[in-house]
Amino acid sequence: MQSRLKNPLEFGKLISQKKPPNQEDFSVRETRVPQTSIFEFYSEHEFGTQLKNLSRLLDKHEEIWLPLIENDLIDKSVKNVGRSGISVESVFRCMLLKQMLQLSYDKLAFYLSDSMSYRAFARLADGVSPKKSSLQTTIRRINSDTLEKVFQALSLEWFNNGVISLEKIRIDSTVVNSNIATPSDSQLLNDGVRVLSRLLIKSRDMTGVKLRFTDKRKDSKSLAFRIFDAKKAEKEALYPKLLQLVRVVLKQVERALQRVKQEGAVCESQEKWLNQVEHYRNLLLKVIDQTQRRVFNGEIVPASEKIVSLFEEHTDIIVKGLRDVEHGHKINLSSDADGFITHLAIEKGNPNDADRFIPIIQEHLNTFGEIPDSTVSDGCYASLDNVQKGRALGIRRVVFHKKRGISYLDMGVKEKTFKKLRDFRAGIEGNISELKRVFGASKATWKGAGGFKAFVWSSVLSYNLVRLARAESG
Repeated sequence: MQSRLKNPLEFGKLISQKKPPNQEDFSVRETRVPQTSIFEFYSEHEFGTQLKNLSRLLDKHEEIWLPLIENDLIDKSVKNVGRSGISVESVFRCMLLKQMLQLSYDKLAFYLSDSMSYRAFARLADGVSPKKSSLQTTIRRINSDTLEKVFQALSLEWFNNGVISLEKIRIDSTVVNSNIATPSDSQLLNDGVRVLSRLLIKSRDMTGVKLRFTDKRKDSKSLAFRIFDAKKAEKEALYPKLLQLVRVVLKQVERALQRVKQEGAVCESQEKWLNQVEHYRNLLLKVIDQTQRRVFNGEIVPASEKIVSLFEEHTDIIVKGLRDVEHGHKINLSSDADGFITHLAIEKGNPNDADRFIPIIQEHLNTFGEIPDSTVSDGCYASLDNVQKGRALGIRRVVFHKKRGISYLDMGVKEKTFKKLRDFRAGIEGNISELKRVFGASKATWKGAGGFKAFVWSSVLSYNLVRLARAESG
């Protein structure tokens, strides 16, 4: 058992018939686990039929997605020791099941232990029932680049088979929110005090150095909540007190860093502690700067220079038109006549949609080797330059929901065709709504920039796979 615990690919727990659940460990060591039965039991319910069709679809294309996922989950340089647990195939299927049902890892673990249909879809071997921690660790090992490659490879296969059509595509943008609370400078300052103080407490366990410092968390929390509920004049009086307290904590942090670097045990946990402290210290310094500029100097701080979360610092501030401010990332996407998503890009910052039109078309050429015959986009993509460049690339009709002074002749259509394509564009609103409502893409709940992207790609993959499974089942 000791040799198994040293394996870096050990995840969670394995329930077996012979041992209690807490005495057997999970690992991802095999691409597929041979089934103990030739039968797969699915409920005769409509959703059970959908799962069965989706399973067949995955089997049909496993030579495309399985090797890509395997590269993320199996370290072939590590010798496999002990009993195998969940397979690569099962991890990917569990990920799809989670996105399709919008389940927490805890609920997913319960359903996989309780439902024969879900177990059949996940291809879990007899006696294998993954725990919450096992599912979370293994699924999160699949990185966003891999999921994007799977999406592109499946899209190309379906295009070659006539499932996806580029005869006409529709383009729009939306926002996927990060999993953060509504930001405020006072709460961000309090978050900085809280997380840095917590790290100072952990110093003894992680570095071997016991630090003496004054814990300011209670005072910081009190001031932050008073500022949040106060009127403008009172806020201006309370903010200097909070900033003074934050600077005291930062001085304690600087002293702690110097002492740990001098006296701490040189080890992996010490390096991890130093990196975390320096990371959050630097973010807190940026929050202090934006608070000083906004509250005391009266500046309008550009969105690109603001921090809205210490824990999801990659989050952008997105303002679309006159609508409410959203915190996450803008995505540009396109769909074909049957609603399949043909392209998706997770943007950095808040780029102008008109500047993204030609790159979207170019990505279609890179993925499919062809240019769409007709495109219809939201009015925010409209420009005469985009029309001219698009038609030069080979698009016959370049149409926008709003003409914005562009003639029918320039777009390559007559008025009747323009109206038909404009009506066709409305369908992407339904595609976006389904992606958000059914597959959870309204808010990405996985942590970090990589987790955000992986969550979005897993939602898009699930969306396309389920749509094709529905189509093939009639």
